[in-house]
Amino acid sequence: MRLHRWTATLGIACMVAGANAYAQSLEEAVGERANANAAGVEAQKRIDEISDATDVLLTEYRGTNRQIDSLRIYNQQMRDLIASQEAELESLQGQIDTVELVGRAVAPLMLRMIDALENFIELDVPFLEKERSERLAGLRELVDRADVTDAEKYRRIMEAYQIENEYGRTIEAYRSTIANTGAERTVDFLRVGRIALVYLTLEGSEAGAWDQQAKQWVELEASYRNAISQGLRVARKQAAPELIRVPLPAPEAGGNS
Repeated sequence: MRLHRWTATLGIACMVAGANAYAQSLEEAVGERANANAAGVEAQKRIDEISDATDVLLTEYRGTNRQIDSLRIYNQQMRDLIASQEAELESLQGQIDTVELVGRAVAPLMLRMIDALENFIELDVPFLEKERSERLAGLRELVDRADVTDAEKYRRIMEAYQIENEYGRTIEAYRSTIANTGAERTVDFLRVGRIALVYLTLEGSEAGAWDQQAKQWVELEASYRNAISQGLRVARKQAAPELIRVPLPAPEAGGNS
């Protein structure tokens, strides 16, 4: 009888031990599964981060390629422009070399060129008046100097002509004073080649334009103020180039009218 009880007790102990072992194995399996799930979530998160980073890099790559294409076109234009300027410089250098041979005979020519340039500026639209008058005064002083060669004098005169020529095909913004109302005021000027010279007061409350036929400043409608303000930003390279609205002189009638 004792043997039977002992055997039963031993069997129960074995069952309990087996159940404990099974429970422990199950707990370990559950733990491993939880760890695997956590690792899977972390891996997916990492995959998502890599995917997002890849998208960003792809977008930047495409943007960079577009910039490279634009720069390639721009560089080609600059090469063409430089080649044209080099050809022009060679032509000017040839003229300078020729002047060396002319000697004294060129002095009257240079004086006539300065006089012609002065007359042209007086009849031109009155932009950058101080700068242009100082350039003329410098040329007149230069031609009287004995320590400067005729070639250098001629080069400087041609340089002044080139500067005046460039004014006709450029857009420029500068700040200066104006006295169209009797009192001097500081305003922002916008020059569009030689076809338009307009101004905008610093506070933006008034805009005006030079009337070349009447030789005087005229006040513009308020609708021009935003356009002139945008043109000033374009000229200062603060905005991308775009079409701007500026007042232009009325075309003259042709024929016998």
